[in-house]
Amino acid sequence: MADQATRGAARLAALIAVPIALLAGLIAFWSLGGLHGARPAASASASPGPQSTAPVAMPAPSLADRPATVCRALIAQLPSQIRGLDDRPVTAGPEQNAAYGDPAITVGCGSGPMPSVAPTADVFVLSGVCWYAQQGKDTSTWTTVDREVPVAVTVPSRYDQPAQWVIEFSGPVVASVPSIADTPSGCRN
Repeated sequence: MADQATRGAARLAALIAVPIALLAGLIAFWSLGGLHGARPAASASASPGPQSTAPVAMPAPSLADRPATVCRALIAQLPSQIRGLDDRPVTAGPEQNAAYGDPAITVGCGSGPMPSVAPTADVFVLSGVCWYAQQGKDTSTWTTVDREVPVAVTVPSRYDQPAQWVIEFSGPVVASVPSIADTPSGCRN
């Protein structure tokens, strides 16, 4: 009889303890960022450390009314930090430009023409935005090719996997820069 009582008590304790332990684990997981807050760290060579707070030199060409309005909306949507990199002031056009980290990842809205993309060129659809990447000597520049106003993100080669940095800007672009119908074929599903 005592053996049945002991087993019954053990089952009752397990029925109470297991859900409480699962709930505590879920709360801890969620408070540490859960699935949405978990981001791969920057490469070892680009790990956030002391970052410059000096203004980043960027051009700021004069924009017509519509592009200026769209760019202001985009800049207002950008977060104050991207994957551990703090935003930095820019020397010109804070209503159309943004910068993060050291060396700076820059965002320029409406600062250049839409890139000419060959029909067979590689384009990358990242979280609903079609980007065209151009590799430079020390940077890669990713420009939207499916938006009313082009947005260019320049990622220094010091940062590994530039697409992982660029994708961070897709949400604000979707939220504030209207898409266009005439896009390269690789942008269409």
